[in-house]
Amino acid sequence: MPLYKTINVNPSTQILVWEITESFQELFETVVLNESNVIRLNGMKSEMHQRAFLSVRKLFQEAGYTDFDLYYDEFGKPHLHDTLRQAQGNAYISITHSHQFSAIILSNEVVGIDIELQREKIIRIADKFADTEFSFLKPEEKAEYIRKLTVIWGAKEAVFKIRNEKGISFKDHIKVDTFEMNDAQTKTELHFDGIIRDFKVCFEEFESNDAKGFEQKFTLVYAFE
Repeated sequence: MPLYKTINVNPSTQILVWEITESFQELFETVVLNESNVIRLNGMKSEMHQRAFLSVRKLFQEAGYTDFDLYYDEFGKPHLHDTLRQAQGNAYISITHSHQFSAIILSNEVVGIDIELQREKIIRIADKFADTEFSFLKPEEKAEYIRKLTVIWGAKEAVFKIRNEKGISFKDHIKVDTFEMNDAQTKTELHFDGIIRDFKVCFEEFESNDAKGFEQKFTLVYAFE
């Protein structure tokens, strides 16, 4: 499928979302991979993971880049080989995928992005990643509870992708401020290693049908330091 959605957040920040409906072969035939990523792709045991990996390369093509413009540092964080953007301080990117969707964000600001499928199982693991957030959550409103927990998880994942430091705990170190779903944004704080960092978080939801035709809801979250 072509590009699912483009979000122009501001003049220097763009998000591209891909819905992965193609087969592995269809995706593989339309992208060019560098040598290290060919090895990485062949080492993946899940075809879903392989297709997600290739769909991210499709997104970079949509943005005018190729796999040869992308590299990962020793912490696994992606960067762009783009002299002009780096010289201007603009080479900030983040990558995410979940089930049949993948997305990238490109900006001249430090950014992180996450996509999550809304699932009831998040209720069972909420106490693993949420703490102060329980003060404004209402478990009795189940549907809303799941939606908000998904935003909270996505916000913490996006912040973690920005900082990318060993030892950061979603539950203990990243705090999400109170919000309502129609706000479409909130704030978070990272308290770690003697420092406090503030982040602006934006979110939105969209729907898609799975392979069996069942409707699924996804949450897209992105953060700015």
